[in-house]
Amino acid sequence: MRKIKPLGTMCLFAVLVAQAGSGSSSGQTAPKGGAAKNFIGTWRLVSYVGSDGAAQDRGTGLIIYDAFGNMAAQIMPARPRPKYAGTQPTPDEAKAALTGYTAYFGTYTVDERAQTVTHHRKGNINPGQANDDAVRRYKFLPGDRVTLIPPTGTQLTWERVK
Repeated sequence: MRKIKPLGTMCLFAVLVAQAGSGSSSGQTAPKGGAAKNFIGTWRLVSYVGSDGAAQDRGTGLIIYDAFGNMAAQIMPARPRPKYAGTQPTPDEAKAALTGYTAYFGTYTVDERAQTVTHHRKGNINPGQANDDAVRRYKFLPGDRVTLIPPTGTQLTWERVK
């Protein structure tokens, strides 16, 4: 085994410090101050209002924003999801399990002027929505809540998990 000389150790340390301060491992710039910092944390879905203004039971969900600019979201429908009969689902079981389930991950950016958060989706349970952007208007509310509004006009209200 080769020993690292003191100069080599200092160079390695300098490289690690430079990498640590350069944003996230995803290549995404870490969110800056203001509203972007307010997103950081784990949020649970507390209400879903359709574009028609009617409240709907969309089940349960979590959305997570980290300080490095990464995010992930999952929403599971309220209806019962039966267990698979075997170790692998039948086509009908797989369809029933996936229908209405939302799950994606990627990075995010915040535009305070436009009051939007953009989810840059890298992976998605829906293959047609992977590698695209999902823009949501946002509105922070009292009680550590935020409402996200996609272009469809639905309103998803999230409460910070403490």
